[in-house]
Amino acid sequence: MNIKQKLYEACQTAINNRLEIIESTIKEIQESLLSETKSSAGDKHETGRAMLQLEREKAGNQLSEIQKTKEILYKVNTEAVSKKVCLGSVVYTSKTNYFIAISAGKLKVGNTYFYAISASTPIGKLLMSKSENETITFNKQDFKINKIL
Repeated sequence: MNIKQKLYEACQTAINNRLEIIESTIKEIQESLLSETKSSAGDKHETGRAMLQLEREKAGNQLSEIQKTKEILYKVNTEAVSKKVCLGSVVYTSKTNYFIAISAGKLKVGNTYFYAISASTPIGKLLMSKSENETITFNKQDFKINKIL
């Protein structure tokens, strides 16, 4: 299994873990709404229901974001090779290594660390369409792109 495939799978695991947490939260909110309906009355009841409705809406928005993130991840082709940084690229720089896919944080493959980042993040935008040996400046630091897979 190649490095891109390993990073892709780590991103899938991260997004699936987030999805499980959100689905669990939504289920808990639904159960709380049902028990609120059965046990409360008056102003306190209305306030409790309103708070739970807001929580459900927030969790629903998070669920929607996760679905969008999954769609982006599905577009990543781990077999593709490009001379320029694009979605799915593994980028080795003089400072840090990146996997351009989704924002999934720090990932370790073998003894090497990578940051899985979205192409829409500030550093992702700077890296996109760059080639090997180009230098970018981010947060007043210069990075040289050493290798693109």
